[in-house]
Amino acid sequence: MTKKKAHKPGSATIALNKRARHEYFIEEEIEAGLALQGWEVKSLRAGKANIGDSYVIFKDGEAYLFGANFTPLNVASSHVVCDPTRTRKLLLNKRELDNLFGSVSRDGYTVIALSLYWKNAWCKVKIGVAKGKKQHDKRTDAKDREWAVDKARIMKNAGR
Repeated sequence: MTKKKAHKPGSATIALNKRARHEYFIEEEIEAGLALQGWEVKSLRAGKANIGDSYVIFKDGEAYLFGANFTPLNVASSHVVCDPTRTRKLLLNKRELDNLFGSVSRDGYTVIALSLYWKNAWCKVKIGVAKGKKQHDKRTDAKDREWAVDKARIMKNAGR
């Protein structure tokens, strides 16, 4: 007899970067781990994270998440120095690092954080290889979204 795992209340998603899909064309999505300190994990459990302006930088053959803000809890230990915007190392394998670095350096892409979530007991970040949108691309997307809503309304009323 197998035991079913009890579903925890709430969502596994910690933070979303909603502006990312509006500002960029997302070509590829990759899941990466984060090297975190203890106080950061506590603040993530409390949901105090913002990845709105974060992106990935490459230094010495490694990838780092830059610009993510993890607000420290006021009950954190007094002997630990909490830097909310520190650069955090991404845990990727060599093939993924080479692929990302090649697309950024040769093809002119940028790598941005899309979402931050829990996977079992581990904190993961979904990063996307992206190319910036121009203003006319954003207008086209808005028109397509509005048309999809109108089309759904027309189809709903046509069945009556």
